[in-house]
Amino acid sequence: MTGFAAYLVFFLIIALTYSIVVMGLNLQWGFTGLFNAGVVGFFAVGAYGTAVLIGPERAGAIGGFGLPFPIGVLGGAALAALAALIVGLATLRLREEYLAIATFGIAISIQLVALNFEALTGGAMGLISLPRPMLDVFNSPAQYNLFYLGVIAILALVVYLALERAVTSPWGRVLKAVREDETAARSLGKNPVLIRLQSFVLGCTLIGLAGGLYVGFIGYVSPLDFLPILTFQIWAMLIVGGSGNNRGAIAGAIGVWGLWTMSGLLISRVLPVQFQSQGGAIQVILIGLLIVLTLLFRPRGLIGERETVSKHAGSR
Repeated sequence: MTGFAAYLVFFLIIALTYSIVVMGLNLQWGFTGLFNAGVVGFFAVGAYGTAVLIGPERAGAIGGFGLPFPIGVLGGAALAALAALIVGLATLRLREEYLAIATFGIAISIQLVALNFEALTGGAMGLISLPRPMLDVFNSPAQYNLFYLGVIAILALVVYLALERAVTSPWGRVLKAVREDETAARSLGKNPVLIRLQSFVLGCTLIGLAGGLYVGFIGYVSPLDFLPILTFQIWAMLIVGGSGNNRGAIAGAIGVWGLWTMSGLLISRVLPVQFQSQGGAIQVILIGLLIVLTLLFRPRGLIGERETVSKHAGSR
């Protein structure tokens, strides 16, 4: 498997990994109305947590426990959940815009820790030579990538089915009630702060899980993987795909990541060498234009939230 097919497999692995991140954000924003502007921070916690747990021992460094990959990924997701619990307890009483500012600042702080806490994160060089699960079983990188694509696809499907079940349950209806009218939900005996905290922690757990899966595929982790632009990309995926709908989240992840990668390839082929450094700005402009067009012509996204009406409506 070479050429386009090999690249397609690589593309789908990254796109489906991001789809798990977008579904986590969708739970927070699409179903609960939580404006998490620090997505990349929790993605980084899951990634670094997994890397420290599965990585080899390094002289004078913290971590390097060499644990099996599944345990490392679950550990990374648990660390992201713990970080979300601490952040949530401190911020979820804030209004939307203040919550966005607080979570954005926390994400920047996490990236600075990753850049400067060299004993734990490897500093600017990151952590390299991380074990990739079951790599020795396969005879070629192409076969391994196909295997990993299958793993990611299954996990994305499991996350999708679990979230669909959750958001259609009574708990999911409470999420929407808090999103639509917090005061009304409180008057019915619900605790909006607790509900928002549950949604925030669960969403960040999924984001951290995706971070661990990303590390398992790439085999290294560095602060450059967790720049604020990633949060912008994840939000673009959710807006374009359609918030409040998990199918929209997956479609947005694949579509926007496809536009990002294809535009990058085209820019590298078309732009003269002296203008290549400005190519990234053109990609950002394209994604921004796509968001604007989506909001103008399909404000609910490609696959927006399904309208639901109570079976008791109009019964009188």
